[in-house]
Amino acid sequence: MSFSSGSGSQHSSISVIIPVHNGGESFRRCLDSLRQSSRQPDEVIVVADGDTDGSWEVAKAFGAKVFRYDAAGGPARARNRGAAMAQGDILFFVDADVTVSRDTVLSVEAAFKDDTLAALIGSYDDQPGATNFLSQYKNLFHHYTHQVSSEQASTFWGACGAIRAEAFEAVGGFDERYLKPCIEDIELGYRLRQAGYTIRLCKHIQVKHLKRWQPISLLRAEIFYRALPWTELILSQRQPMNDLNLDRTNRLSVVLSFIALGCLAGGWLNPWLWIVAAANMVGLLVINQRVYRFFWHKRGPLFALRVIPWHWFYFIYGGGAFAYGLATYRFRRLSAHAQ
Repeated sequence: MSFSSGSGSQHSSISVIIPVHNGGESFRRCLDSLRQSSRQPDEVIVVADGDTDGSWEVAKAFGAKVFRYDAAGGPARARNRGAAMAQGDILFFVDADVTVSRDTVLSVEAAFKDDTLAALIGSYDDQPGATNFLSQYKNLFHHYTHQVSSEQASTFWGACGAIRAEAFEAVGGFDERYLKPCIEDIELGYRLRQAGYTIRLCKHIQVKHLKRWQPISLLRAEIFYRALPWTELILSQRQPMNDLNLDRTNRLSVVLSFIALGCLAGGWLNPWLWIVAAANMVGLLVINQRVYRFFWHKRGPLFALRVIPWHWFYFIYGGGAFAYGLATYRFRRLSAHAQ
């Protein structure tokens, strides 16, 4: 069984690039979804990043081109290696734990008929693969964030992101200093925009995320692999905080969350502070009502009620990580100037 070319000479050729480290059953499902695409990729390139579960053999059995690293070096390096092997005009990066829909590749091809477009990103769909609450909440929240954001994007997204090969080469690809699944795609997007390239958020191009989130894995990823390095990137490159989950509503929610938390704690000394805390909680409900209506519509009222404390906790740990990142960044700058 192998992937066959579905493009004629008048179409752009598309290389699908998948980095994988011990992909397991999710990786098999990813490859199978590509094989069932209405528009077949011109090639599928899999870079096995130090796998120990035979993912590279699975990829070969599916007819993909395979490169295997003996030790893991991160998805940035793996994606760059895949791009170096690619023959396509369009590099379509897909994570090993997502499945594409039947028309995803076709939609990518159609989008790039716009000659002004250099890159695009898609969205998770609203039917996550894992059924536990935290996975449903996190992946649906990601879907919601992309669906309500501006189509003029300033970041890239490695889980479902496509870019013209010449633009990718012109900006130097992914930064391989990121050794973990991190913000290497966001950083690439910033460089693309700085170079004058256009990135579009195509909300109709969706993939299904199969990852099962648990509290520890979620907090580790969001704090150490996302919030802290993203804070460093924003500050070091002086990037505006107005894209995706950095908009004004989210920033105001962080402030209200910390005020509510402080007043709840201080209320044991001064009970009037509990009234202030309650007022801030009402404020959080009001300014985020669109989010909660979304969850209510998708999963019902009980699910939406369960979302609220997790959503507020997200503002607390995200805001705390940003504050810590800002403080350490300023401290390093002051120390550097003192020397």
